[in-house]
Amino acid sequence: MEFLLDYLPLLIWWGTYFFTGDIITATKVLIPTTIIVMGVSFWFTRKIKKMTVFLCLAVVVFGGATVFLEDALFIIWKTTVINWLLAGTFFASHFFGEKTIVKYMLGKTIELDEVDWTRLSFSWILFFIISGSANLFVGFTFEESVWVNFKMFGLLGLTFIFIIGQTIWLNKRAVFVQSEDKST
Repeated sequence: MEFLLDYLPLLIWWGTYFFTGDIITATKVLIPTTIIVMGVSFWFTRKIKKMTVFLCLAVVVFGGATVFLEDALFIIWKTTVINWLLAGTFFASHFFGEKTIVKYMLGKTIELDEVDWTRLSFSWILFFIISGSANLFVGFTFEESVWVNFKMFGLLGLTFIFIIGQTIWLNKRAVFVQSEDKST
């Protein structure tokens, strides 16, 4: 259910664009949809993830600029800015704190040696840089409708391919930690 909620605003944005052919109208729909989905998520879970708030703010700021200025440039840049900020944050975590973001997120479920934790982290950094760059390339090289479809299907497809590759790599390298069953 959480996955569906996370991607529902994007799906509605794409659907609105598909039926109207107007990115401004699609973005006008995206902004309240994102806020509503965040509220529904909170209603079900009684918590809001920091990433959800960050993405919602990005939609409001970049989407708001797109609508107010009637210029798709801002909504195109949103994806790249988010990806590059994530790359920078993951990179900075190598220098600040006790462990990297990747190790913080996965350290309770898998064990890796330090070299492999670093490789895993840098693969995510590279992925975010490539995703952001590909978004700009498509957004500024092709027609708007091509970018909208790339945003919906291309970046999502790249993400799935990357995660599948990470899963295969982790299955060869990582030791998966068994959680304790406390139901007995």
